[in-house]
Amino acid sequence: MIAIYPGSFDPITLGHLDIIERGCQLFERVIVVVFRNPNKTSLFSVEQRTRQIRQSTGHLPNLEVDSFEGLAVTYAKIRQAKVLLRGLRAVSDFELELQMAHTNKTLAADIETIFLATSTEQSFLSSSVVKEIAKFGGPIEHLVPPPVVLDIYQCFAKNKILEERAPIAPPTVQATEGQPIDPSLETL
Repeated sequence: MIAIYPGSFDPITLGHLDIIERGCQLFERVIVVVFRNPNKTSLFSVEQRTRQIRQSTGHLPNLEVDSFEGLAVTYAKIRQAKVLLRGLRAVSDFELELQMAHTNKTLAADIETIFLATSTEQSFLSSSVVKEIAKFGGPIEHLVPPPVVLDIYQCFAKNKILEERAPIAPPTVQATEGQPIDPSLETL
C-alpha cells in the first residue's frame, strides 16, 4: 500500500522526519510530496525543499520525494495511493486536520487519512518555530535534520547581510545629564 505524506516542509523538521520514518515502517511505500502553496511565503523554493528531504531521508529505502501543485487527493489518485498520512502535534491540529480529512473524503471516497501522533519530544515543533528561532540567531541543530541546518543559517545570513547594508541612523552620544546629543553638534 502506498501512502502520501503531503506538506509544505518549509523547512523539514525532526517532527516531520519522525512521521516519515514511522510511516515507512507502516506502509510499503511512502511518498513525501512538497506542495506549492501560493498563499504562503516560503523560505526555500520547492526544489530546495525536495533536496533537503532527500538528503534527510536517504536511509529509508521505501521512500520517494516529489512535488506537486494541486490537491493532495488528485496527486494520490495519479500515484494510486490509498492513504494520506498526516501528523498531529496537539489538539489544536486535530480540528483543522479532521476538517481536511472530511473534505478529502468528499473528493475521493476511496482514499483514507491516517493520523500519527508526533512524538512527545517533537510536539512543540513546527517549521514556523524553527524559522523564528533561526531568524534571531538561536540554535536549531536539535530541531531539524543536519542537511537542513546549514541551508537555514545561510538563508538567514543572507537576510542579515541585506539588513546590514540598509542605511543606519547616526549614533547618538550621551551627555553628562543622560540626554542624547547629535554628534554633529559636538564641540571640541
